[in-house]
Amino acid sequence: MDSKDEIALVQRQEADLVLPAFDETTAFEIGAAIRLRAAMEGLSLIVDLRSWDRQLFFAATPGTSADNAEWVRRKINTVRRFQRATYRLVLERGEGVFPEVFGADPADYVIAGGGFPIRVPGAGIIGALTVSGLPGRRDHGVVVDALCDHLGKARSGYALPEVAR
Repeated sequence: MDSKDEIALVQRQEADLVLPAFDETTAFEIGAAIRLRAAMEGLSLIVDLRSWDRQLFFAATPGTSADNAEWVRRKINTVRRFQRATYRLVLERGEGVFPEVFGADPADYVIAGGGFPIRVPGAGIIGALTVSGLPGRRDHGVVVDALCDHLGKARSGYALPEVAR
């Protein structure tokens, strides 16, 4: 799968992995499922679910640090501003910081996988589901898997290939 195909797949993830509603219960269910997976697989990660006005779920597993929380904050800012998955930006622009012309200060924005827009029908993008702790492609995969599981969709229909080409 080349990068154009991967971008198209991430766009399909964004379009299809839409929550029918998003509230405290939904945030807890998705966040707790990610936390449980991390514990069972020994993954060091932070997970954050939020609407734009408040954080609804946060968890950290052993091996994470304040740096991971900082990456989460910057990924959330990037999702909010650019209205797309941060891994899609990686595929479109390359990992790192935005060119100066964007005015996206690297202290507040980052191009790294793991931030995903929470979309609700009739409302659009209302928040973000963000993971940090693994390489960006894997962070993104954890998010997509969790949304697929929550929505009852087959992971295989939305998973990126194991290794980028």
